[in-house]
Amino acid sequence: MAATVFYLDPLPEVGGVAVLDGKEGHHAATVRRIRVGERILLSDGRGGLADTVVTAAEKNRLELAVNARSDATPPTPTVGLVQALPKAERSELAVELATEAGIDSIHPWQSARCVARWDGPKAVKGVARWRGVAAAASKQSRRPFVPSVSDVQDTAGVVSLVRDVVDRGGVVAMLHEAATAEFSSLPFRTVQEVLLIVGPEGGIDDKEIARLTEVGATPVMLGPTVLRTSTAAAVALGAIGALTDRWKQAPLDFGSPT
Repeated sequence: MAATVFYLDPLPEVGGVAVLDGKEGHHAATVRRIRVGERILLSDGRGGLADTVVTAAEKNRLELAVNARSDATPPTPTVGLVQALPKAERSELAVELATEAGIDSIHPWQSARCVARWDGPKAVKGVARWRGVAAAASKQSRRPFVPSVSDVQDTAGVVSLVRDVVDRGGVVAMLHEAATAEFSSLPFRTVQEVLLIVGPEGGIDDKEIARLTEVGATPVMLGPTVLRTSTAAAVALGAIGALTDRWKQAPLDFGSPT
């Protein structure tokens, strides 16, 4: 079973003392009731890991001795997600499922057909909420990497993002139920970077499809059934995991001293 992960940034060096307080300290000391002598795996959310032992436990706070440091290997290829804003009740679910499935970065997209509209303060709150969901889902799935969540992108921003990925030699898969190309036909195994584009409940607008295709996105059909916008990315990540080496990583465990 993979080790339980708590997040702390920055991580102390070997021989140092880590202090886990705030929300993480509350969860560890009060909710999980972790006590002196227990071993805990800390991560900075960017792949850095620390093997620690609890030396002091108080309400909502732990002190831990750092015995070893190591770094997790990032998955290859990396997979980013352009996620059109789902309706309110499914917005956080999309982020949660994609994070648990292993997404590396998330870009909220205010596409033409989105029912949800994030403007001004609502956009700031929405992005903050997605970042919180991504962090919580990373802990649930015991990931050493917490996916980044960018600010809300308009279609022009997504076009620029697609162009950059293609220029770096990556693959951009735009999931679309009317596409003729199959998802599995893309060369996922031979690239270092993949970008998934998932549209809103009403589908991606034809003009958006044309603009994104023009800069290198490939419309593809993921499978024979029509998926919700909140579940499509997680299913696509599962397919990429089977088609590449992303699933060949060993579960997290305590590393040896570095």
